[in-house]
Amino acid sequence: MDNIKSTTEFKEILQNNMAVLAYFSHEKCSVCVTLKPKLEAHFINHYPNFKLIYVDIEKHPEIAGANSIFTAPVILVYFEGKESFRKARSMGIQEIAELVNRPYNLIFS
Repeated sequence: MDNIKSTTEFKEILQNNMAVLAYFSHEKCSVCVTLKPKLEAHFINHYPNFKLIYVDIEKHPEIAGANSIFTAPVILVYFEGKESFRKARSMGIQEIAELVNRPYNLIFS
């Protein structure tokens, strides 16, 4: 996952990629730290056209605020620059994959 450090960089990624998964968390969140590598591996293996990005909400609160992120972890999924869904706090990789699968296959198949 690429670490995002500005709202400008975040917006540019949304504009330049058909599918984006944005992972918002921080290093003090044990659930976040455990989920991140598993989620990343799953998406690399099953959804290779996704651009995966990470925002540390403690280091970059302006990006979190611009996206109405007030807890961790939060996953935002964008297709064609538009937010398709968000999941916060309690989530599983399979749950996210089920939400992503249909629109992903429509765009990339």
